[in-house]
Amino acid sequence: MDSHDRRRQLGAHGERLAGEHMERAGYRVLERNARCGRLGELDIVARQGRCLVFCEVKTRVAGTRAGPDGPLDAIGSVKRRRIRRLAAAWLRTRERPDGALPWIRFDAIGVTVDRAGRLLALEHVEDAF
Repeated sequence: MDSHDRRRQLGAHGERLAGEHMERAGYRVLERNARCGRLGELDIVARQGRCLVFCEVKTRVAGTRAGPDGPLDAIGSVKRRRIRRLAAAWLRTRERPDGALPWIRFDAIGVTVDRAGRLLALEHVEDAF
């Protein structure tokens, strides 16, 4: 397995852990890996009450040196702008049951696992950007 496949598997594992965390916290996960045409994808789209939450998930393996120190450090200004564009595209292509625009929030979840994939830490920042 090449490093790209391992990174993709690690990301999918972190997104599963983040989605489970959100559901336990009372969120309703609407979509995972929501494709927005050629723009890319949103990791998790969820609802919390009247609030529509677009959540970016970053996963890191403890003790490795690749990338920024912590998972949330990887969500810089370029990534935040891209997620906002993706969210706008998602809103344009989805039906809203009540026809009204919901409150929108951008969250971030940083997941840290050990080399065996066991969860070591999960940090959920609401209204992260």
